[in-house]
Amino acid sequence: MLDANVKNQLNTYLQNLKHPVELVVSADDSKKAQELKSLAADIDSLSALISVTEQQGERTPSMAVVNPALGSKITFAGLPMGHEFTSLVLALLHSGGHPIKLDSDVIEQIRQLSGEYRFETYVSLSCQTCPEVVQALNMMAAINPNITNVMIDGSLFQDEVNERNIMAVPSVYLNGEQFSMGAISTVEILNKLDVNAAGRKAEQLNQKEAFDVLVVGGGPAGASAAIYAARKGLRTGIVADKFGGQVAETVGIENFISVKATEGPKLVANLEAHVHEYDVDIMDNQRALSLKSGELFELELESGAVLRSKTVLLATGARWREMNVPGEQEYRGSGVAYCPHCDGPLFKGKRVAVIGGGNSGIEAAIDLANIVEHVTVLEFDKSLRADEVLQRKAKSMGNIEIITQAMTTEVTGDGKRVNGLNYTDRATGESHHVELAGIFVQIGLVPNSEWLKDTIDMTARGEIIVDAKGETSLPGVFAAGDVTNSAYKQIIIAMGSGATASLGAFDYLIRHNVDDLDTSSVAA
Repeated sequence: MLDANVKNQLNTYLQNLKHPVELVVSADDSKKAQELKSLAADIDSLSALISVTEQQGERTPSMAVVNPALGSKITFAGLPMGHEFTSLVLALLHSGGHPIKLDSDVIEQIRQLSGEYRFETYVSLSCQTCPEVVQALNMMAAINPNITNVMIDGSLFQDEVNERNIMAVPSVYLNGEQFSMGAISTVEILNKLDVNAAGRKAEQLNQKEAFDVLVVGGGPAGASAAIYAARKGLRTGIVADKFGGQVAETVGIENFISVKATEGPKLVANLEAHVHEYDVDIMDNQRALSLKSGELFELELESGAVLRSKTVLLATGARWREMNVPGEQEYRGSGVAYCPHCDGPLFKGKRVAVIGGGNSGIEAAIDLANIVEHVTVLEFDKSLRADEVLQRKAKSMGNIEIITQAMTTEVTGDGKRVNGLNYTDRATGESHHVELAGIFVQIGLVPNSEWLKDTIDMTARGEIIVDAKGETSLPGVFAAGDVTNSAYKQIIIAMGSGATASLGAFDYLIRHNVDDLDTSSVAA
């Protein structure tokens, strides 16, 4: 099942096991079940601390990773390969006693949870976001035996997916009821389970001393800014909803100079690791609510906490633009999707539409065409805006139809899921209906700047206006990345602008707070 290189790497990891781990396999004669048995046998052969038994489980094929001493149980329903192979490796290590990389107070909070928590996490193996959620729940299950988690490959267990009307991943159920959809971190899970957790965290944040530079946002621009500020010896904080931003949902990255090819989650992990190398106070799972200026800037968070800083650097990025038509919000997650790589496999053999004829839209159509029965691309303008090479590829595929001058007017459904869309032909004014099971919206990005309305100057599109040093219209407040009026929204440009804005903030502090700054540790 595993090739020699993967076996060698896995063998190295498994040397970290401290105590026995049991793999309990539920299999039948199907191809996937036999592949799962082969995978279990390969793992078994690499460590004397691992044993394999067969036992009929709730789902077949499946494999449970069990810590016999603690009684913890982590299950993979399906074949945990692709992006979920890392989830399997971590489940083995954590069940075998390898330290879990969570703060000690978070681990203790998980350990103290009372009651029984049976999580079921539906994924697709091509989903970039899913492993993050699976691994968060798996860590909790490895710590507290009253918590279990089952990763379920939605493409393999279609009956369950249809019964529960799951049309977006990751989709998490707790004790049989829907718990969450989309990305969710360990801390966010705990906040939902422990209603007092968010309040306690807000109290801790309120006690923090004022920062020299407070970065808002954890994407490429925010990470770059935090590193540059910390290297200048400044007291630096970074507050973010989640690390990585849109990059975490990016599959292939081939234009990041000096790196031939990488994937979004890998780049995000590297960014976070790099920031951790410096003395940066990282406050994640926090959303900004408002910014007030005075002797110090005050950043109010949705949790109720208030952070203070001499300068603020805004790097809140952007999110997928929505169509804003009737039915879109009603069927979001029930046929309306924004990530073709994550949710595409759930529409296998079905008819779908892609809204948008730019690079992202045509790339999505090409990817989906290999999975679904038929793709209809609807472009508002008279012609596609995607690169010519992408257009040629899309037009060469037999199951992609391209409609230009199409204005989507409504998403239709049966009350539970999408069954089509309506659009108007802008050339003739005629209305049309297209029957389909899914709609993938790919019409660009919207800057995450609404919370700053009437605080700083923005363009008509909500982009924060910055000068050559990254400073905004409010002295002492800087901005970088996709949230600004930068001409091009690219990862490498966001990183550069983050560095520029951070150096701009340093220059501002030198000129306005000379007596307060300790620059003895200034680095280039």
